[in-house]
Amino acid sequence: MKYDVIIIGGGPSGLMAAIAAGEKGARVLLLDKGNKLGRKLAISGGGRCNVTNRLPVEEIIKHIPGNGRFLYSAFSEFSNEDIIVFFEKLGIQLKEEDHGRMFPVTDKAQTVVDVLIQQLQKLRVDVRTNEPVKTVHYDAEKVVSVELLNGEKIDTDAVVIAVGGKSVPHTGSTGDGYAWAEKAGHTITELFPTEVPVTSNESFIQNKSLQGLSLRDVALSVLNPKGKIIKTHRMDMIFTHFGISGPAVLRCSQYVVKAMKKFSTTSIPMSIDALPDQNEEQLFQTIVKELKNDAKKAVKNVLKGLLPERYLLFLLEKNEIDPLVTYANLSSEKLRAFVKDCKQFTFSVHGTLSLDKAFVTGGGVSVKEIHPKEMSSKWKAGLYFCGEILDIHGYTGGYNITSALVTGRLAGLNAAKFVRESS
Repeated sequence: MKYDVIIIGGGPSGLMAAIAAGEKGARVLLLDKGNKLGRKLAISGGGRCNVTNRLPVEEIIKHIPGNGRFLYSAFSEFSNEDIIVFFEKLGIQLKEEDHGRMFPVTDKAQTVVDVLIQQLQKLRVDVRTNEPVKTVHYDAEKVVSVELLNGEKIDTDAVVIAVGGKSVPHTGSTGDGYAWAEKAGHTITELFPTEVPVTSNESFIQNKSLQGLSLRDVALSVLNPKGKIIKTHRMDMIFTHFGISGPAVLRCSQYVVKAMKKFSTTSIPMSIDALPDQNEEQLFQTIVKELKNDAKKAVKNVLKGLLPERYLLFLLEKNEIDPLVTYANLSSEKLRAFVKDCKQFTFSVHGTLSLDKAFVTGGGVSVKEIHPKEMSSKWKAGLYFCGEILDIHGYTGGYNITSALVTGRLAGLNAAKFVRESS
């Protein structure tokens, strides 16, 4: 049987593309190599599914540092607000949490997956799971067919490649689609891990002296080799047995990767400002005043509550300050050095965990070769791309899934439109 549109990949963008094409009355086949659809959706948002973000489009674009501007045209066709309406029409009530993140009221990602699958059934989309695709066939101008790993060839006029990148491979994202894109003449920009924990060989990491310690609302910066700030993110972070992790670290990770490459180096400095609401001099004066007021007390007791205790003791030790010393016996130079570390404790990082440990893949099918309002290939008629296979990546917080749903919607609609107009 010939299909109008074949969608490869049953993640967020593939499900959205299949529904969009089905709504237009196309004969649609959705292929997924896994045993069930929506595996990445089911674990997103810590299993709660952060379906989109309600910030203004301008803000969302800022939170997609990897080619977010390419999505301006797409958002003019189908925006984050349209995603909210789409889900509410399907009976999923959403609620807004911090920083504009939108979740289903049920707090269960499976609710979202189930409703999308029900919609596929309603639209009579044919679904085949456990069906790995070997390749996509083209002639000189257009898409011709999809060949499965078992040798079966399925004729079609349009193919939507929605197989994701190379991150979170246990959900089926193992980079299969890049070869099919290259076969059609597309450029794959260099792949790299983003939204990924950062590694460090520093002795305090190796000896695990801070392992498991969380710092709240710190300003974490990636520096260039000369110490100039490249990027700062103010969020929480945690020290681990291999380096650092947590929201601020995940957001900084792509800048670590890019800086190491740009400066051809195996290490890059990072800096933690644990008290970002005060400048260094203000902090110094405040601390001196408190120490004078409690001159007979041990430093560590006067400064209790300034920083988490383990971090406070770590910075005192680093600056050779005995935690039991009193103000009268405290060197002003050492105190100044301690305050400087409170504001900019600088240490070296040596890379990130590998791409298969990342939440998001950086790089992919070059967006210069994609029509931004249609998600169609500039090289082959009837070929569409959506989701993480594209060279688009955002921070965590609903931005990547927004990009996947928006590009998926446009790919599905335009694939169906193309078939209708060319028949």
